[in-house]
Order: sequence, then C-alpha cells, then structure tokens
Amino acid sequence: MNAEPRRRGHDLSRMDPRHLDLLRELADRGSVTAVAEATRRTPSAVSQQLRTAQREVGGIPLVEPAGRGVRLTEAGRLLADGGRDLARTIAQVQARWDTYLGSASGTVRLATLPSAATILLPGVLDRLAGTEVHLECTDVDIAEPEYSGMVADHDIVVAHSFTGTVPAGAGHLATVALLREPLDIAMRTDHALAAQARVTPQDLALHEWYGVPLGYPFDDLRIAVEATVGTPVRVVQRLRDNRLIEALVAAGDRVAVLPRYSTTPGAGIVLRPVHGMDAARWIVAILRPDRAERLAVRTVLDALRAVGRETAA
Repeated sequence: MNAEPRRRGHDLSRMDPRHLDLLRELADRGSVTAVAEATRRTPSAVSQQLRTAQREVGGIPLVEPAGRGVRLTEAGRLLADGGRDLARTIAQVQARWDTYLGSASGTVRLATLPSAATILLPGVLDRLAGTEVHLECTDVDIAEPEYSGMVADHDIVVAHSFTGTVPAGAGHLATVALLREPLDIAMRTDHALAAQARVTPQDLALHEWYGVPLGYPFDDLRIAVEATVGTPVRVVQRLRDNRLIEALVAAGDRVAVLPRYSTTPGAGIVLRPVHGMDAARWIVAILRPDRAERLAVRTVLDALRAVGRETAA
C-alpha cells in the first residue's frame, strides 16, 4: 500500500491571512527579533504564531535554525511570497475604493536622503497642500545598498545610485526614476581651477579632496578619476553632509564631488564638470509593490515625478 502523500488534505484557504503576512515580514526583516520590534510583539509571541502557521499547513516546516536565529524554509519562502501577493491585492482593492470615493487620503511615510529632499520636497509639499494626503518625512543618509531595507517601515524611500535607475539591493522592489542629477567638482570661487569651464582628471589628481564614506555613490567619481590617471588622489576627510562639505570647500583649496542641482547657490563655491566623464547620480523612489498600489502613495509619487521633471528642465 502506498504511503499517504504528506501534503494531502491541507487546505490553505483555512490558513489565517495574518500568518502569511507574518512570514512576509520575516522574509523582509530577516529575524524574529526584528519582526517582533516592528509589529510591537514579543519574540516569543512571534515564534508562537510561526508554530501556529506551521500547524495550519499540516506541520510542514516553515522555518529552520540558522545561527542563533531562524530562516525561512523553501515552503516558508513560498508562503511569504503569497503574503506579498495578498498584501498587493488588498492594496489594489483599497486603491480602487479610494478612487470610487473620489480622492486620495491618509498618511504616506517618506524616507529620503537629505540632498534629494532639498531638490524635491518643497515642490512636493506645495502640490500636496490641497489634498487629504499627509506626508510624514524622515531624512536619512546611508550607503546605497541600505536604502532598500527601509521599505519595510516606509511607504516610499528616495535613494540614489551612480550606476542606474535601480539602486543596489532594490531589484526585487518597485522603483521609479525621479531625476538624473549631474555630479560636478566643487571648488572655491577663486580656486586655481575655477577659471576653467571643465576640469580634467589630471587636474584633479594634483589637489586634495574632501570625500564621502566608502560605498556612497559620489565616491564612484573619485574612483573613475583615479582609474584614468593611474594614481590615487588624497582624500583628507570622508564626510556625509553636503552642506558641511560646501563650507569646507569654500574655506580652502581642496575639492569635492557635489551634485549640481542641490548644491547651495552662492555658497562661495563653483561647480565644474569633469572632462570626458558624464558623471551623474540617479535619484530613485523605491517601494514595496503592495504599497505602490495605494492611491495616496501614487499621489505622492506623481508629485515627486513632476518636481523631478521641472528640475531637469
């Protein structure tokens, strides 16, 4: 007599949809502790719910030990993907309902790198002033691959990338290109290179630099200059804040990479492109696909795109 198939009789329609969402949270956040913190539960409560979910599917393991924590099994990942599909379907229904009622409303949580916010946020807030959409903003300056992790707690994350319209680590998320912003070399107004319309990599190799932390998109221009001249440039400080870099550049003979549109006008510095290098960064909105369906979120995205087009024009 043949053994009974392991999965026979386990009807997933009886599974609590909240458990699918829990598995999605674990897939997105990577640990029970992180899920517990985000969902305002204790780690033991999350573990209990995972055990309940496993019983609902006939005892098929959904998580397995990994170091000091757990990770999803193949079955757990399959159901986590189902949780994403379910969340997106609910968001689509909500979007249609909002459209039926005639207007977008609610709070949209936005995380954005400060220099992009300098360009985009004033115009976006102006466009939202006559709507029922409230924008809750957080400014954050981190390395490019880290922005994708912020979509777990924010509806829209505005990041940047030197290489293209999909920031590192965001390939599995919804992405919307907002603006391509040229990157230039900043120097004080009476700097020896300021009289030139463009500077060359060879020019720049002769001067000290203020840089950004390793892994930040601006640093790729420094790497390209070094590759062209065949020698390293001297980076004397690595700083995150563009306004601080502007002040330091204006006060001395060192140069730095700064974005063209968001650098403060009249700050005592000038910007010059690098000859032979079409250096730029992409400013991109990244979102979870389900949240991208919300009408309020789409309203904010439309405003971000509109301001980006105006800036580029």
